[in-house]
Amino acid sequence: MSTALFNLEGKVALVTGATHGLGMAMGKGLAKAGATLVINGHSSQEKIDSALEDYRNHGINALGYRFDVTNETQVADALEAIEKDVGPVDILVNNAGIIRRTPLLEMPIEEWELVLKTDLTGVFTMTRPVAKSMIGRGKGKIINICSMMSELGRNSVGAYAAAKGGLKMLTRNMATEWAKYNIQVNGIGPGYFATSQTAPIRVDGNPMNEFIISRTPAGKWGDPDDLQGATIFLASDASNFVTGQILYVDGGILATIGRPANEV
Repeated sequence: MSTALFNLEGKVALVTGATHGLGMAMGKGLAKAGATLVINGHSSQEKIDSALEDYRNHGINALGYRFDVTNETQVADALEAIEKDVGPVDILVNNAGIIRRTPLLEMPIEEWELVLKTDLTGVFTMTRPVAKSMIGRGKGKIINICSMMSELGRNSVGAYAAAKGGLKMLTRNMATEWAKYNIQVNGIGPGYFATSQTAPIRVDGNPMNEFIISRTPAGKWGDPDDLQGATIFLASDASNFVTGQILYVDGGILATIGRPANEV
């Protein structure tokens, strides 16, 4: 029992949006657990190549494919290439996403539609062909990266919150429809993490930095590696009877009404 339940050897794991940040951290965790890692990026081949070099520096021989998760043709072509190169996808982590910080009254409809297309419809587009393959093989693990905004609202991120709230329910509906095929579909909801994107505000004196630290019961930003355990669990046999759940990795934020960590 013990560690054997979490062993991912012989599994092919595809993590979208895994050229940096939390996607990269989750990808590294899956590879450390034995999975053959495949990453996706969209912005440029140079970014994918740079990410693959980073993985190699950590002893991981990942494969990278450039495609748009919202484009059905590109997704189908990429999955065909992946299956030819390393085999069908056993573990899919839908991490690719964007955020636009614009108040709802000021948000152009084009910006609203872009966020929902990427963060919600992109998961639908990416997952369906993978799920069909999993159904044919009678097993599979799908992990959708949700957010604390799947549960909470916040100023200026209305489109993102709408998409991530929808993703929570899409996760549960996927789980409902595909459980009979031995496919488990779950979500992870990250809190505030120390990544290159958040570096500019993670400085002493920055109001947002102080707000996050004070409102997180753990009293700190999360380390991206803190997501690895949750990802491995949901990707492994250890979670074979867990489906339709959202696992929040947030240092306790959603467990409290928001009292600062230093208050008594």
